[in-house]
Amino acid sequence: MGKVTWRPGNMIYPLPAVMVSCGETEEEYNIITIAWTGTICSDPPMCYISVRPNRHSYDILKRTKEYVINITTQELAKATDWCGVRSGRKYNKFSEMSLTPGKAQKVNAPIIEEAPLHLECKVKEIVPLGTHDMFISEIVNVQADERYLDEETGTFHLDQANPICYSHGQYHSLGKKLGKFGFSVEKKKRKKKRCKILSTRKKKK
Repeated sequence: MGKVTWRPGNMIYPLPAVMVSCGETEEEYNIITIAWTGTICSDPPMCYISVRPNRHSYDILKRTKEYVINITTQELAKATDWCGVRSGRKYNKFSEMSLTPGKAQKVNAPIIEEAPLHLECKVKEIVPLGTHDMFISEIVNVQADERYLDEETGTFHLDQANPICYSHGQYHSLGKKLGKFGFSVEKKKRKKKRCKILSTRKKKK
């Protein structure tokens, strides 16, 4: 089978499906579902979301320059989709989906209490790109559900919360674990160490 040439387009999948909450007061609190999001820097921690200017949340984000990225789960899949296809101009998404607005620590935008992880963000720059504008932001605080936190190691086991991702118009759960970061090198190290031990044993004999 050969390769097929397609027109240029976004084919970097899967992506996280997140619910972004915004607004300074309860009257304007809103949720927008976004897949155009990601990490762009570690120190300082930076991320981005890309939003169409015609979306209801766009003006709120542009004015307040604050928002919260709420990681979604299998349990929140229906709410994630619903908040992506319904407009905040017509619906109160928190009440419609029985979601609870909670207090963020460093921004005025609310967190979604039912989500396992919340990234509080402050916008540093807005870049017009075409169909979407990119909100380049600094992550100023993170809140995590303690149920998934290993107190001994300080590790947050997000996988136990059953996060979901988005690919070609479909929502998916995550598959089986294939290995941790650096596992390819660790295998080589273990193999080299085992060979060295066997070699030493042969010499002793």
